[in-house]
Amino acid sequence: MLGHHYTRTFLESAVASMNAGCNLELSYGLRNNVFMHIPQALAMGNITLQMLRDRVRPLFYTRMRLGEFDPPAMNPYSALDLSVVQSPEHRNLSLEAAVKSFVLLKNVRGTLPLRGQDLPGKRLAVVGPFADNPRVLFGDYAPVPEPLYIYTPRKGLEMLPTNVSFAAGCQEPRCHQYSRAEVVAVAGAADVVVVCLGTGMDVETEAKDRSDLSLPGHQLELLQDAVQ
Repeated sequence: MLGHHYTRTFLESAVASMNAGCNLELSYGLRNNVFMHIPQALAMGNITLQMLRDRVRPLFYTRMRLGEFDPPAMNPYSALDLSVVQSPEHRNLSLEAAVKSFVLLKNVRGTLPLRGQDLPGKRLAVVGPFADNPRVLFGDYAPVPEPLYIYTPRKGLEMLPTNVSFAAGCQEPRCHQYSRAEVVAVAGAADVVVVCLGTGMDVETEAKDRSDLSLPGHQLELLQDAVQ
């Protein structure tokens, strides 16, 4: 609220947040955060002790239900490790969630889905800075997965019964250095071309916004070359 000029001080922000019903502040790594001023607000009479108790109660109720105050032996979650989290059952569930969350904006001439029975003998090209770069596939607030379980578009398409060729065109999302010849050669020899473009955290994250929605660097040129 301070950054958006809704309030002038952390103290005012704390009071406004408490009055609005907010009881949790995302302040990781900030020693002087907004809610550290709650004792001062209470002493000045800007908030009441009852209000403070009302805000804190659901927080501790949730933490108690999660077992945070129980001995580790009483908490069933304390025995979980990566072998459970990354079990085949959980990975299959993650795959199902990913498949069901795709948004298809257009499907000109019924291009998708690519059917396995139609692919033998076909040549498939996957191009672009996001085609085979695991590092750029995750956005802000994403977990850090085990590299073993990361499937890039190239790696996934290579599981299909077809000949897959690859050209990044540019190595990073900013796409300052673009190899047109590389993309044209691969795309020109293919029956189906999958172009993988985007931004990634190199280009935009929280507090690092862009002034437009244009593809960065030479990515638009890469797309046009692939289409042509």
